[in-house]
Amino acid sequence: MNANGGNEGRVASSCICCSGIKINKSPAVLMPFIAKRIWDYDPVEITADWGFRDIKPGFAYSLCNSVHCQSCGALFLDIRFTDRELSFLYEGYRDDAYTSLRELYEPGYTEKNKFFSGRAPYIDGIEAFLSERIPTPNKILDWGGDTGINTPFLSKAKEVHVFDISGMVTIDGVKAVSLDEIKKNQYDLIICSQVLEHIPYPHTILQDIVSAMSDSTILYLEVPYEEVMREFSGSPDLSQRKRHWHEHINFFSLNSMCKLVEGAGLELIEIVPNEISLGWRTAVVTSVLCRKARA
Repeated sequence: MNANGGNEGRVASSCICCSGIKINKSPAVLMPFIAKRIWDYDPVEITADWGFRDIKPGFAYSLCNSVHCQSCGALFLDIRFTDRELSFLYEGYRDDAYTSLRELYEPGYTEKNKFFSGRAPYIDGIEAFLSERIPTPNKILDWGGDTGINTPFLSKAKEVHVFDISGMVTIDGVKAVSLDEIKKNQYDLIICSQVLEHIPYPHTILQDIVSAMSDSTILYLEVPYEEVMREFSGSPDLSQRKRHWHEHINFFSLNSMCKLVEGAGLELIEIVPNEISLGWRTAVVTSVLCRKARA
């Protein structure tokens, strides 16, 4: 994951995709694993012996709001995590410590995590999707690509670079690079896959990516097309349908992705939903191809 959150605010007051201010909010909870990993907060049971006068007994969780933009359709958590908080959450992502803590709060996660140990089964399909639209790239940058295990064209490109804050050791044939090193390279294809849904202010990430692009660079973006966004597309009350938040703090409609891309100075080439297999279940992602907007 790449942090690079901006200074736009601790709690979102406008849309994170189109900057619209016509937004609806509904109360929700932050899942206990996230609250524990970031802030060391645990759920707590308030009992009569606490001696409260006005607060009723019951379980207390970390509260938040679901925010729904009425202009572009984006749905997101109101809390915008800082870079430091993101580092607490994602450093050592899915390593033993991460997995054991998550298993404590979410029994069964360890078994599911086994599907993430190798190359995801759907990546070959994404590579085929890209091959139908762009030439095989010689030089690739995978922005937020973890170890590089899921980078398309991994065995075909001459050079594969990864920029990621997780600190994980990259696999053979993949080089981890810094922002300074990125500036010294020119890439045929930049990939930012399964990243923007985790990031507090995704437009700042896209602006950083645009600065690393040449006029000929193609950018491939991929985000989950969440079930609630598909099933209730166009509904004005999505905030009331999202009552909990986990790692994915941004849910994107097709329209919100278009607005996000355009606002970052990118020209949309194609946007399409793709059904994929995660190994234990199927899902849908939104695949976006774009380039730098022509002056």
